[in-house]
Amino acid sequence: MAPIRITPKKSYTDQLLPDGKENKPQDTAVHRAFDRGYADHGWLKARHSFSFASWYDPNRIQFGALRVLNDDQIDPSQGFGTHPHDNMEIITIPLKGGVRHQDSMGNSGVVEEGEIQVMSAGQGILHSEFNAHNDQSLELFQIWIFPNRRNVEPRYAQRAINLSTRNEFVELVGPKTDAYATWIYQDAFISMGAFDGETAVSYPRKRDAHGIYLMVVKGQISIRGEQLNKRDAIAISDREDVEILAMEDSKILVLEVPMDI
Repeated sequence: MAPIRITPKKSYTDQLLPDGKENKPQDTAVHRAFDRGYADHGWLKARHSFSFASWYDPNRIQFGALRVLNDDQIDPSQGFGTHPHDNMEIITIPLKGGVRHQDSMGNSGVVEEGEIQVMSAGQGILHSEFNAHNDQSLELFQIWIFPNRRNVEPRYAQRAINLSTRNEFVELVGPKTDAYATWIYQDAFISMGAFDGETAVSYPRKRDAHGIYLMVVKGQISIRGEQLNKRDAIAISDREDVEILAMEDSKILVLEVPMDI
């Protein structure tokens, strides 16, 4: 079967930003995996933590600067044809398999499991994303974060990530001042860590005023009196410490973002 190609008439950013909406989350809110939006397109099975495409929840528009956290499963050789983005920081983390990427900046290649990709869409880019393999499904997170600068020159970065050191968070993405390639135009941080069961850990918040959106990639944890299982998440907008107990071997994703944008 030939790959399905989708070419929207306007950018995904334009389609998704609701005019005049303001999102004011509670200090702590648990988002269960089964409460996410879900779309089954046959070749694509997508779960949305925040309103996206045809799924709309007025209470789940964004979390501060965090606009999108999509959990996608894509069939072999299938994907998204050339489409536009603008003024958005777009981060892709393959969890299984590889993403074949091509864009209008001249970048072309595969982002495999164990790597991370960052794009600053800025004044506008075109790109395509396909499952690079014809014999296995692709699983990935795609994250969109509002930038703190608009209409910048688009940029692309990709690098390997190493989670072999257990029981601590590894920073994957940060602001431009950080000394690695996968920086973004926002004072935001993305971290991930693998933790042994019965391990207590504190997430080291970078900025007191930031909000924390934490998702259990796999495993089971306890946080603030709540038990979170695979793909459950918690949104924390207060300034209290973030203490976590891994109840079994677990992998955790943390997005730390400005709340006032």
